Amino acid sequence: MRHSHHESPPPSGFNWSALRLVLPWLGEFRGRIALAMLCLVLAKVGSIGAPYLLKHVVDGLEPAGPATLAMGTLLALVAGYGLARFLNVLLGEVRDTLFGRVTERAMRRIGLRVFEHLHSLDLSFHLERRTGGLARDIERGTNGVSFLLRFLVFNIVPTLLEIGVVAVLLAWQYGIAFGAITLLSVICYGLFSGFATEWRTEFVREANRADSASNTRAVDSLLNYETVKYFGNEAFEAERYDAELALWETARRRNRLSLFALNAGQALIVALAMGAAMALAAVRVRSGDMSVGDFVLVNAFMMQLFMPLNFLGMVYREIKGSLASIEEMFGLLAVVPSIRDIPDARPLTPGPGRVEFRDLHFAYDRARPILQGVDMVIEPGAKLAVVGASGAGKSTLVKLLYRFHDPDSGEIRLDGQDTRGLTLASLRAAIAIVPQDTVLFNDTLLENLRYGRPGASDEDVREALALAQLAEFVARLPEGWHTRVGERGLKLSGGERQRVAIARAILKRSPVLVFDEATSSLDSLSEASILEALRRVARGHTSLVIAHRLSTVVDADRIVVLAAGRVAEQGTHAELLAAGGAYAALWNTQQREATDAARAEPDPARLS
Repeated sequence: MRHSHHESPPPSGFNWSALRLVLPWLGEFRGRIALAMLCLVLAKVGSIGAPYLLKHVVDGLEPAGPATLAMGTLLALVAGYGLARFLNVLLGEVRDTLFGRVTERAMRRIGLRVFEHLHSLDLSFHLERRTGGLARDIERGTNGVSFLLRFLVFNIVPTLLEIGVVAVLLAWQYGIAFGAITLLSVICYGLFSGFATEWRTEFVREANRADSASNTRAVDSLLNYETVKYFGNEAFEAERYDAELALWETARRRNRLSLFALNAGQALIVALAMGAAMALAAVRVRSGDMSVGDFVLVNAFMMQLFMPLNFLGMVYREIKGSLASIEEMFGLLAVVPSIRDIPDARPLTPGPGRVEFRDLHFAYDRARPILQGVDMVIEPGAKLAVVGASGAGKSTLVKLLYRFHDPDSGEIRLDGQDTRGLTLASLRAAIAIVPQDTVLFNDTLLENLRYGRPGASDEDVREALALAQLAEFVARLPEGWHTRVGERGLKLSGGERQRVAIARAILKRSPVLVFDEATSSLDSLSEASILEALRRVARGHTSLVIAHRLSTVVDADRIVVLAAGRVAEQGTHAELLAAGGAYAALWNTQQREATDAARAEPDPARLS
């Protein structure tokens, strides 16, 4: 995957509000900032003083001139010139080292704040955003903070100050013409850079968009590596990625050509200014108004000014880009989660684990309601199963219970407390889930198990392994629970991943357990084993089981049948079969399918 270093898109005009967003994060190191500023001032004094020392050295070298100096004085001036140059560089390095800590800490604090905020945003935000592009926004934003602080504080402001001081000194010592040339050339340079950069803005934005798009395509494809392999679509993925790269290549070419025009224009202005100043100085030396040392001083000042000024062209573009990237990143912080703690939210008061769904209405899209007046109660320690066809709203109940969304009307109560009035942390701590698709982190088995409760002891983990029937499997692994599970846990089978999910749920020690189609992707043998593990885990807990296969919930204390977002019927397995309604019809259909599948399987005895 490419990691390109590209220009950030400059907005039309500087948006200094981004700088105001960053400044509060610098307060942690006020002393360091003050010391860095002192080094900056001293370095500039050395920078401006060095050409004067050089002038006196040159004038002192004239064999019969009025300013001829003794050898000792001459050598002292040369040493002073060398020292001034050395101190200029050394103080600059000390300044950068001191301020580097400030910048890095600010980047760390801001990066952490954005990361925490992204985890606080609701599910809908993450479903709509592409993770690759989002990661790129954060990377560009934190890099933008670093660039802005470094170059604005230590390059742009000092250079502009130096230009002002040098222009005044030249005008005062050698006449208004030298000061005018200096200021006029700087103004022309600034105006040209500004206009040319605005012209280039769209090219830079285009390159940036293409870079993000190609990067996102690569990330998406690699995350779905297994799917690509299943369908043999490596060439198709490479084609799509290359199409994105072709757009990136074209955008970069246009960007590069516009950059050539900008740099050439800037170089021309610098050359004309230098030429004009040196020509004027040469005329004055020939007429006797200036010494050769003065000529050298003017040349040194002009070189000293235009070297950083030439660099400022790049800095100008980058700072505009940094401001835009910072604003984009802080824009993420400005996104207000639709699901958050209300102002007077209180922690859940622990209870036996009674869950009530009262007249729930909910729709992701108003044109298509998902839940329409759902009422059900799970008594403490009881097991309630919710069954029904796909799209009936079963998994939506879990999302509402976890408060990934809030119902449009109605309420969910946990031990008599409305979940909307509870802190999200305490609500979610009271619920443990075994999801339909268990995705693991690319870490060791132990760390994935401990994710249920990071502070769990080894003994707690062993107990959870035994309850989830994972102990034998772990014992067979060469590295035991220190074995790495691979990206998204793909080194483990579906049944093994489900057992890890069960162990995590056990470790969380929550009063309410949710099983969201926890066996839907398993074969019959694995399913029977996992079901036994689930039964052992559920003892003493309030359980909500979302199921498609009815054979997995026959032992539930109560079964609720959802149809088109409404409760069609509810009761025990025996009661619902006797009623002969939707549940009985679904049961008979699944039983026939299971019988037909069994008949279709070859008889092992005949094959031997």
